[in-house]
Amino acid sequence: MVEKRKVQHKPVLLQEVLKVLMPRSGKVYVDCTLGLGGHAAAVLERITPGGKLWAFDLDPRNIAVAEPKLQATGGAYEIFHANFAALQKKMIERGIGKLDGLLADLGVASPQLDDPTRGFSFKRNGPLDMRMNPTRGEPASALLARMSEAELATALRELGDEEDAEAIAALVVERRAYEPITTTHQLMAIVCAARRFTLERAAGAKLHPATRTFQALRILVNRELANLEALLRALPEVLKPGGVAAIISFHSGEDRRVKHSFREAQRAGIFRAVSNDAITAGAEEVATNPRARSAKLRWAQV
Repeated sequence: MVEKRKVQHKPVLLQEVLKVLMPRSGKVYVDCTLGLGGHAAAVLERITPGGKLWAFDLDPRNIAVAEPKLQATGGAYEIFHANFAALQKKMIERGIGKLDGLLADLGVASPQLDDPTRGFSFKRNGPLDMRMNPTRGEPASALLARMSEAELATALRELGDEEDAEAIAALVVERRAYEPITTTHQLMAIVCAARRFTLERAAGAKLHPATRTFQALRILVNRELANLEALLRALPEVLKPGGVAAIISFHSGEDRRVKHSFREAQRAGIFRAVSNDAITAGAEEVATNPRARSAKLRWAQV
């Protein structure tokens, strides 16, 4: 049984998401990234009575935290322990008609970052895992053990915007020849050395020098960009006329893909309207929820 955790959770850009999606009673929505349930519960509350929410999440621990919030609304919902890339397949299996709205928050839930056994963060030592679904797929340690230096450098540069990608990749390959890289602190120390940071200087930096490397590996381990691209292709097929998709991204590569996909679909006459600019958090939200600082919300309407 998955343990239910008491977690303080502030969904990013919540009011902006509700303004974009305009949930009302009787409507049908999908939350592609249930997480800890903040966005989903707010939407479900507003579409009840008569509406229904379907939600996806890969992490059973997230589902255990989120489900009581959905239950508390008294609304109708169903949760899939699956990746949102399976959205169309699940809609067909369940006989779900087209949607009034869809949300995807592409960030990582805070408890995942805070749990050292998950390997997402370098703040505390733990196994170098990073899988959203800990029961499937290849951990980050296995990827680091088999990727070539060129492949790793490309991934760090393209998925993490890492300026020192080549130096980091070279040192990873050098160090793994002597010892497998299996923990978060091993990788952090290697990145710091490659970028010429002492551990003490790194700890005091505004942006820790290992941040972008860990981000890139997480995106790679979980095939996040491939899954996002599959979702973007599916949107015109799953939304009703007038239906709205809202996507929150935290990485420039994700945001670029969302922006370009939405604009190309608008030029092709598929979307009637898209956001001109990304919607970002105000100073008040950032002060109370620092995670919101890098969040960018874009929307598109069929």
